[in-house]
Amino acid sequence: MDDIPLGVLTGDIVGSRRINDHTQLDQALESALGLLESHYGARVDRYRGDGFQVALRSPAQAMTAAVLTRAALIRHSPSRRETWDARIAVAIGWGDLPETGRFASANGEVYVRSGQTLDALSEGDTRFALSLPAPDDTLALLTRFADDVIQGWTHNAAEVMYWQLQHGETQKALAQRLGRTQPTIHQRLHAARWPLIEEYLAHIGQRIATILEAPR
Repeated sequence: MDDIPLGVLTGDIVGSRRINDHTQLDQALESALGLLESHYGARVDRYRGDGFQVALRSPAQAMTAAVLTRAALIRHSPSRRETWDARIAVAIGWGDLPETGRFASANGEVYVRSGQTLDALSEGDTRFALSLPAPDDTLALLTRFADDVIQGWTHNAAEVMYWQLQHGETQKALAQRLGRTQPTIHQRLHAARWPLIEEYLAHIGQRIATILEAPR
């Protein structure tokens, strides 16, 4: 296939060996990956049981897709003591767009770079990283701040972010969707730091688009 701009997400579940209900976890992850397929036209693959990889033809949406994946997992967490989350390394570059479930045949250094970035994440407490064709310390720092915010999400905060990231609704519409009052939705979006996350994702998307427009 053609060498095209891609956003590649490589991830794994945090502390999967300590999770009690692997059936429910697997269903939550499958649901999250299925959402990326339907919402972004992504291609997805699973490996090593709790690992996954996603390729998007729209790289500017890659970080939003990663945040949505984490929101989907956190909202399914069984309790405050057992929060489901994922480490996700997002790489931007060029490569082949594989068929779903056939990433072993995918070509492009962007896949290797995404996997290597995830390996580096596994050595610390950070759960998010962005790898660009050329390092950008400012975007890396912003991504660490975003990760710190997301690691603090509760089930309720993740639930409202899950729907908001998909639909961008008003608080009134979101309240109707979830069967909650508007003040409750406002409180949960505030707790999730939605305005900051929204600005971060918009800025990252614009910067990625600009980077990929530059001559290679």
